[in-house]
Order: sequence, then C-alpha cells, then structure tokens
Amino acid sequence: MDVYTTEEQQVEAIKTWWRENGKAVVLGAVIGLGGLYGWRYYQAEQETSREQASDAYTQVVTALAAGDAQAEEKALAFIKSNDSAYATLLELQLAKSFVDAGELPKALEQLRAVQASKDSTLKSIATVRIARIEAEQGNNDAALKELNAVADESWKAQVEELRGDILLSKNDVAEARSAYAASLAAATNPVVQMKLDNLFQ
Repeated sequence: MDVYTTEEQQVEAIKTWWRENGKAVVLGAVIGLGGLYGWRYYQAEQETSREQASDAYTQVVTALAAGDAQAEEKALAFIKSNDSAYATLLELQLAKSFVDAGELPKALEQLRAVQASKDSTLKSIATVRIARIEAEQGNNDAALKELNAVADESWKAQVEELRGDILLSKNDVAEARSAYAASLAAATNPVVQMKLDNLFQ
C-alpha cells in the first residue's frame, strides 16, 4: 500500500519537503554552478597567462639571438616579472649570451639563479656550466666542488669528462685518467677515449 494514498497528501508531502530542503537545494545548485564557472574562468586565465609568457619569452630570446642592444634589459625585466619555467630557461639563455660576450661574472650570476631552481635537470645544467666557467677562470678547485654537487647519474659521463679536463690542467694525470675512465664507463665517447689514450703516450 502506498505511503501517500491521495494526490493531496502527495502534494502536501512535496511542499513540506521543499520548505525543509528547498533553500539547501538552491544554495547547493548556486554554489555548484558558481564553482564550475569560477574553475573554468581560472583555467582560461591560466591559459592566457601561459600564452602571453610564451610569446614574451620568444620575443626576448629572438632579441638575444639577434644581438639587440636592449636584449639584456628585456631579458632581465622578463625574469624579474615572471616566476615560471620560462624565466629559468631565459636565465640559461642570458648566461650563454654573457659567456659569448666574455662577461663571465654576469653569466655566473644567471647560472646561480638557475641553480636555485626546483627542477633537478635545470639545476644540473647550471651546475655543469658554472664548473666550466670556474675552470675557464682558473678556479679549478671551485669547479671541482661544483661538479661534486651533480648527483644525477645521467650527467656522469659529461661530469667525469670535465673533471678529467680540470684535473689534467692541474697536472694531476693519475686522477685525470681515472675521471676519463669513469666517463667512458658511463657512456662511450670517442673524444674522451682519445683524451685517455693520450695520457698513456
């Protein structure tokens, strides 16, 4: 037997339920739709922001490559105003530009900023480049210390080759030989093999 035997009772039950729960239903619908709209708006804003950052990054990189007189200022302004992967990549580009111009202290400054990155790959790239610059400036011990900080195994061959070059410049032939051998154990490289063979002659 039905709980509500007459149509009037059914209508009255619906009205009672609506009085008790109507506000909650309406409020839930408003919150749900508002949340959905807000999320879509947020996603659209994020996408627009990423596109603008990408375009600005491309323009600055193009200016750096073209040797634009104001490229350095544009790059530094972009880095300062953006907290994104683009800013970190631009710091690497700017460091390369400084190295090409022979401005090694400025390059080191940019690379040290990249070293503070959370991305382990970018951190390793920056550390190896810092070691190269330190070695170029004759700061061999500082360069070796930087190389010791690279823990990523995928960099082992490159790190050990550079370590061998630095040790050889310090006339530490035995340690250079060990470093070249470690580099070859990590990855076959004919250039490193030649360096190692030359130490035995």
